[in-house]
Amino acid sequence: MALLLLACIWQIVFSSPVLHFPRQVKYGDSKAVELVTNEFSSKDLQQIAERMVGSLLETSVLRDRPMVTISTVKNKTSEYIDTTNVMNSIQTSLVKSGKVRFTRSIQEMPQGIDELNRQNRSELYPPKNRAAVGQMEAAKFALEGELTSIVKQTAWTKDVFYKFTLKMFDVEAGTIEWQEEEEIRKTSGR
Repeated sequence: MALLLLACIWQIVFSSPVLHFPRQVKYGDSKAVELVTNEFSSKDLQQIAERMVGSLLETSVLRDRPMVTISTVKNKTSEYIDTTNVMNSIQTSLVKSGKVRFTRSIQEMPQGIDELNRQNRSELYPPKNRAAVGQMEAAKFALEGELTSIVKQTAWTKDVFYKFTLKMFDVEAGTIEWQEEEEIRKTSGR
């Protein structure tokens, strides 16, 4: 009987497709510098966002709480970097400042259109409670940017240089009304 019980336990433990090893997990400071690799990091994202927001808030472009949209932010590095994450941090800080209003971005617009259609093409809502079509505010300015990198490597050293550029265009005039850059260099050795 003991042998049968041992065989059953053996079957359960070792036939499972996932082996679990105990790990020690702890929380860290989300603002701390991480030095695991020299790839793009959370600290880089925070540094870029702080620089862009600080510079934008110092300009006179935002004097009348303009309506802004986020256009495109291109990742021209060899790494996968979620540039939406960078722009979300910038947008959050700007909204909290009370100096800027944002419209939906081009990526967010389909959800807005779907909601307007849902409210206006069904009998679920009384007419007085429906969001009116044709009332969205147009953006006066659009934020566009790009993240680039230059990587140099020898047998002993790897150097990565990042540059984030952000521009604010006047949508109607097509002019650049504000522009800022942030540069980050990381070097690692063996």
